[in-house]
Amino acid sequence: MASPDIHLYTASTMNGWKPVIFLEEAGVEYDLTYIDFGKKEQKSDWYMRLNPNGRIPTIVDRSNDDFAVFESGAILWYLAEKYQQFLPVGEKARSEALQWLMFQMAGIGPMMGQAMYFQRIAAPKGIQDDYAIDRYVTESRRLLEVLDKQLADKPYILGDEFTIVDIATYPWVRSYPWAKVSVDGLDNFQAWCDRIDARPATQKAVTIPKPFPAFFGQGDEAASQAENASRF
Repeated sequence: MASPDIHLYTASTMNGWKPVIFLEEAGVEYDLTYIDFGKKEQKSDWYMRLNPNGRIPTIVDRSNDDFAVFESGAILWYLAEKYQQFLPVGEKARSEALQWLMFQMAGIGPMMGQAMYFQRIAAPKGIQDDYAIDRYVTESRRLLEVLDKQLADKPYILGDEFTIVDIATYPWVRSYPWAKVSVDGLDNFQAWCDRIDARPATQKAVTIPKPFPAFFGQGDEAASQAENASRF
């Protein structure tokens, strides 16, 4: 039996789940290799030949001369074009999709990631930086307010259709409990979260390669914090 076109290398992180969500939502078969941070597999020679940045995720498209794609936003765009799913049609609509994808990549991801880092990794290691925590939590909240306003009159970020922008944004912003960012008063945002929480394929995706429910405010927070910190 022929191998699937897509071979995905990933781990259970906000960026790592993005291509999994796409592939599960699109119903695309794929092979998956779990990258173990504890063994620093992302820095191994074989992996860095695929991804020179030594991060996850990465895909290899066997049907395209084993073409490797790294960076989660670039992977989503590649998959959307390859499978003609979850990407709007038309020059203006695609530009809007790219703008909001960059909003996630340049804003939400870095800001919430730092909010998580200083509270969930640095602090347990004895590095308590209240200035940094306030800076990143406050900016994360501001970005969620921007998203809430965008969602005021539409079910998904770009309108009526679920797209790669929702896919890219969801695993990060849905982890607001882990970042300790308040979502009080963000009714449009919370309704959007509920909408995607109800998508079976997305919910399956965030258990692959393994679940980390504490990111989403579930499970044993203290034990999960210790486990997460141990990987860094």
